[in-house]
Amino acid sequence: MTMLMLGEGAAPNTKRIELAMATRDIKTQDPKIDPLTGEFKVIAPGQTFKSVTAKIADIVLTPRISLGWMAFVAIAGSVAMLLLVAVTWLFLKGTGIWAVTQPVGWGFAIINFVWWIGIGHAGTLISAILLLFKQGWRNSINRFAEAMTIFAVVCAAVFPLIHIGRPWLGYWLLPLPLSMNVWPQFRSPLLWDVFAVSTYAIISVVFWYMGMIPDFGTLRDRAKSKFAKYLYGMVALGWRGSVRHWMRYETASLLLAGLATPLVLSVHSVISFDFAVAVIPGWHTTIFPPYFVAGAIYSGFAMVLTLAIPLRHFFHLETLVTDRHIDNMGKVMLGTGLIVAYGYGMEVFMSWYSASHWEFFMMWNRMFGPMGWSYWVLIFCNIAFPLTTLWSRKLRTSIPFMFLISIIVNTGMWFERFVIVVTSMYRDFLPSSWGTYRATKWDYMTYVGTLGLFTFLFLMFVRFLPMIPMNEIKMMLPAAKITPKAKPVAGAGD
Repeated sequence: MTMLMLGEGAAPNTKRIELAMATRDIKTQDPKIDPLTGEFKVIAPGQTFKSVTAKIADIVLTPRISLGWMAFVAIAGSVAMLLLVAVTWLFLKGTGIWAVTQPVGWGFAIINFVWWIGIGHAGTLISAILLLFKQGWRNSINRFAEAMTIFAVVCAAVFPLIHIGRPWLGYWLLPLPLSMNVWPQFRSPLLWDVFAVSTYAIISVVFWYMGMIPDFGTLRDRAKSKFAKYLYGMVALGWRGSVRHWMRYETASLLLAGLATPLVLSVHSVISFDFAVAVIPGWHTTIFPPYFVAGAIYSGFAMVLTLAIPLRHFFHLETLVTDRHIDNMGKVMLGTGLIVAYGYGMEVFMSWYSASHWEFFMMWNRMFGPMGWSYWVLIFCNIAFPLTTLWSRKLRTSIPFMFLISIIVNTGMWFERFVIVVTSMYRDFLPSSWGTYRATKWDYMTYVGTLGLFTFLFLMFVRFLPMIPMNEIKMMLPAAKITPKAKPVAGAGD
């Protein structure tokens, strides 16, 4: 409880006013709670340098492969085979096997591309922006959030390559000097995607790899087999943990964070231009860039929760990924969810305020037309359920609830892209050209296959690479804090 005393000028019978903190329902005797702030501790008490190193390194260096991990890998690999089958049939038969037609010229390919790029945004925000703001709680989750970003970009990159029709000519999207002087159309936002996403991928991979170099040195020194020592020693790049190494590592981290921070805003803004620069009602709006960025962070943090909660359970990482991380991620989702809700509201308002018959009909049809059910699914998943429950700290620290809400939000964000793409196109200006959209089995196989590919890559990562940065966690332990020694008092020894 926080006590507030009034000044000397107050009435004699003035009593102390007790201001209850937001944590009044939490017992401060709980060792997981910081008694000074009332917040959950970032790292559970009782951790030492040795225990942190052993907990993280042993997951990677243990020679025994658990049956559970092998079962999940087998399932994920089997699901990823659906992608291979669907893409092979696509190359043999062409894009006619998809549901893309007139007037819906874009379908699952662009929907899934935007969804996967959005999921990767949380990793960049956690690793770059939170580093610049010196948010220590990011240390436990930044490594696998960065891995999530890279694997999400890999899944997203599949769709532009396969929906251009002739994937063997995909290099035409790059400004290469060709003898026939065939240059990309630089005024096309689809080309802007190539530059934005490729830059995003390169920075993410460099940031991810560089952050693992100190941990590779630790794994090299702890490895028992010669092959592991050689492999981790090679990727450690001669890391010895000297002062010079740490100084250059910290400098490079800040420089990369500074380069990656604009990407958090620019990449999904460029993705939104795929729609915003068009004249189609439902797309031609200036609110798309900030609205898309907020939605990307919203879905990205939901995916981090979807991954972090099973990881902390199956690998017994509750002492490193604590309730503080779950609570903070819930707060970020609440904030970005409110921005997304504002974007939805502005879309409805501008469809009326614009006095455009086409905009008004688009919004009415989006809500109450043949596919109106998809709009109300996204409203429930993105606004109605999360934004009425994430205010409760009790619910934000409930592990089953947060896992459930992460799945619901990711479902809602996929439907958001579906609504933007499909319901803006299937009934356009001329009633004579109206149509509908029904995804085929090949659309679903391609999408589900990327989910399997993502899961497979992530399972490989958590088994063979350190999923939590050991050295950054050690820096947060009480033993790493330097406390100044008390100065001797003159005459104390007399």
